[in-house]
Amino acid sequence: MGGILLTSRAVAAGWPRGSLARALQDEGWTRLRYGAWAEPGRDPDLLTRLRAVQLMAPRLVVSHRSAAAIWRIETLTGISGAPLEFTDPQLIARLDDSHVRVHRLPLGTHEVWERQGLRLTPPTRTLADLLRDGPRDEAVVAVDSALSERRVGGLRRPPIIAKDAIAHALDARARGTDRGREWLRLTDPLAGSPAETIARLRMHDAGLHPDSQAEVRTPNGRRRYLDFLFRREGLGVEIEGYAYHGTRDAHRQDVIRFNQLLQCPEIRNLLRFSAADVFHRPDYMLGEIRAALGALAAD
Repeated sequence: MGGILLTSRAVAAGWPRGSLARALQDEGWTRLRYGAWAEPGRDPDLLTRLRAVQLMAPRLVVSHRSAAAIWRIETLTGISGAPLEFTDPQLIARLDDSHVRVHRLPLGTHEVWERQGLRLTPPTRTLADLLRDGPRDEAVVAVDSALSERRVGGLRRPPIIAKDAIAHALDARARGTDRGREWLRLTDPLAGSPAETIARLRMHDAGLHPDSQAEVRTPNGRRRYLDFLFRREGLGVEIEGYAYHGTRDAHRQDVIRFNQLLQCPEIRNLLRFSAADVFHRPDYMLGEIRAALGALAAD
């Protein structure tokens, strides 16, 4: 079935259970999970693993982080090594599998769509579920990604959804609505990457509230945009993602941009932080920002 073999169906067709696993391994099949195999040459990617679970338990609907990945919505932890996530609208599923997480939640018929051979929650319900269930940083990263134009998996995609639609989906369920609304207010459709989202959240938690994607003008009148700008103090903050400086030309263009930003009358100082700083050394980032703000205020 789409390159996936279920052990139960093979046995029902006459294969002896005792020798089936060895025969499949000898022929190059890949075990996806207990009772499901991928045909030789098929990459056991996310789609294949999700289909295997859904073939074994058809009532399960792909949801949460797994659905976000199918919709090309970025999440903080990604899908590598994470459990596959499903919702059981019948509220009865219990799987003894550490690699699969089942949420026992009601789903309306309009909240189950089909895409790439899977039954899954649509973007509105997917994001509302993440906002209800958390954690906060994961949910805000996902919503920011869905609200903005992004390059995901090497392909550019437009914004997927509007914030009002997510708010409406939150209001449709009582569970977790207040917390979900609070976290939705922290989202920003101007965010350009998960690193920018986390940097903004770390600054927010520290009581720092710069403008996001702030427009400034070079001396010759050219528009430039900063990731963050403390406008009153004149401090700009730039976050460099993991894909930063992919080519020599990109590096050259960024040096030109950096020099132009420093010439803008609105900017008195400019700090730059890597994604590693944001994710792994936030105290360092916040300390540098506070020190720069203090120096500018005293100048």
